[in-house]
Amino acid sequence: MASAMMSGFVKAGIVSGPAQISVSEPYEPLRTAHAKAGFKATSSNLEVARAADVVFLAVKPDVIAAVLKEISAVLPAHAVVVSIAAGQQLKTLQGHLNPGARVVRVMPNLPCVVGEMAAGFAGGAAVTADDMAMVSQLLRCVGHAEQVPEKLLDAVTGLSGSGPAYGFMMVEALADGGVRAGLPRPIAQALAAQTLRGAATMVLETGKHPGLLKDLVCSPGGTTIAGVEALEAGSFRAAAMAAVSAAAARSVQLSKL
Repeated sequence: MASAMMSGFVKAGIVSGPAQISVSEPYEPLRTAHAKAGFKATSSNLEVARAADVVFLAVKPDVIAAVLKEISAVLPAHAVVVSIAAGQQLKTLQGHLNPGARVVRVMPNLPCVVGEMAAGFAGGAAVTADDMAMVSQLLRCVGHAEQVPEKLLDAVTGLSGSGPAYGFMMVEALADGGVRAGLPRPIAQALAAQTLRGAATMVLETGKHPGLLKDLVCSPGGTTIAGVEALEAGSFRAAAMAAVSAAAARSVQLSKL
């Protein structure tokens, strides 16, 4: 995720080049790869934090407390700390830093790696409007980002954070259906993926309700309405809603561990 974000910042021109980005990476092969790409790569968190204007914390939730405590002594007062660690609430993050620390919490998702991220983000008490605008600009280099109250980040987790898995399952299921109907697997998978991509693009670009767009495809007595009936018989929409709700509920549980 961090590698994709760094590459996105450079590609979008929001930084003049990779040398403007420092990265602390404990895994030597990956650190070498970052250095070859032009980033300032080191194994020292302190070295990165000491000179940073913005610090992205792309670490596992179980080590984030140790990382924050380590960098708190050298972190510049003006620096904005952006955490993508799942389940780590703002009050917890701020508790490991100096009073007045400017912290933003982000829930990204996997399509960040292809520049199609869907993310939600929320700011702590000390964060300014300019800080939030800057974080939004950075996140939009790798996709779409919505500012929400922190209490809604669990819902974001259930929807867009976990959502790519649901999308992959839908592509797989449609492709299986295509194979069942006689298509070769590679063709079925390509058509399934492009079909979902096209449908999503239409929703985003037209701004129309997806129900209205669905109705445009459903001719009276035609093939599509027969397929829609089969989906309704299988509780397709109820299952999708339940998946988001279950993932959001699990996010709430994890934040309390």
